[in-house]
Amino acid sequence: MSVFGNDLAIDLGTANTCIFALGRGIVLNEPSVVALNTRRGSVEAVGTDARDMLGRSPPHITPIRPMKHGVIADFDALEKMLSAFLRRANPGGWRRPRLIIGVPAEITSVERRAVKESAARVKASGIHLVDEPMAAAVGVGLPVTEPTGSMVVDIGGGTTDIAVISMAGVVYGRSVPVAGNSMDEAIEQYMRRAHGLLVGERTAEQIKIEIGSAAPLDEPRQMEVSGRHLAEGVPRTIRVSDAQVREALEEPVAAIVRAVREALEQVPPELSGDIYERGLTLTGGGALLKGLDRRLCAETGLPIHVATDPLFSVVLGAGRLLSDGSLLAKVVTS
Repeated sequence: MSVFGNDLAIDLGTANTCIFALGRGIVLNEPSVVALNTRRGSVEAVGTDARDMLGRSPPHITPIRPMKHGVIADFDALEKMLSAFLRRANPGGWRRPRLIIGVPAEITSVERRAVKESAARVKASGIHLVDEPMAAAVGVGLPVTEPTGSMVVDIGGGTTDIAVISMAGVVYGRSVPVAGNSMDEAIEQYMRRAHGLLVGERTAEQIKIEIGSAAPLDEPRQMEVSGRHLAEGVPRTIRVSDAQVREALEEPVAAIVRAVREALEQVPPELSGDIYERGLTLTGGGALLKGLDRRLCAETGLPIHVATDPLFSVVLGAGRLLSDGSLLAKVVTS
């Protein structure tokens, strides 16, 4: 029997929010976006429907991303979004749920308190915070309770969390504000600078998914990209190659690689041998960037393992904690 009955585990991400319910698995995976109607003071849409309004809505409907770089940027919008998601995840709920929420490893105590207060406003009866790299390590099945070093690099939408874990604790933890959204912004800037083409964030994300890479591909790829030509002010379509997109992504990718190398320099000597023998595990949506594992392997000399379900590693790990109270007691941070 679960220690929390039918309560919920949440990966409250900058780009996406995932919710896990014991016995049902992942019950919600939606973009972390809420659209507010300023005329009526109400919620127009949340999740995918709200994301589809980005760049297309009239002035009185404002799509908002409540999370930026892994922390709350808009408390009111987050409360409204979280309330809607919890109703979808637990439509027949007759009591207030307890929540396990994954948070970036390096957020401050003030930011942790803000997350708990936002969850409390949606009438959660109990809130437990777990560092996202720890939850991801649990989700991919690493031996987090053993006295050996396990290294996790969780590349989300707003932050890249790097952690070295041993004996159910984070020996080294760091969050850097460079991740999937930074890659999208880099592509937008490159298209504007190199081609004079203005593209939106959804187009930039699609370019990243289809032909983006951190290392040369086995077979070159191209795709057509449509946007507004800055000089002429009319729609234009151009072809871009994977080599051009790789050039655009070089700065954020290099920043992630640099952060990983700096983390390796800070690892206690006793755990370095474990990491060099077993390598590091990549999780999060950014782990799906083509060639990133090969780039990190070349730069660090470590074996690189990409999680089976990198997008869901954090929420699956937090979900496991719903039914393992002893492990939760060891890893909970607040």
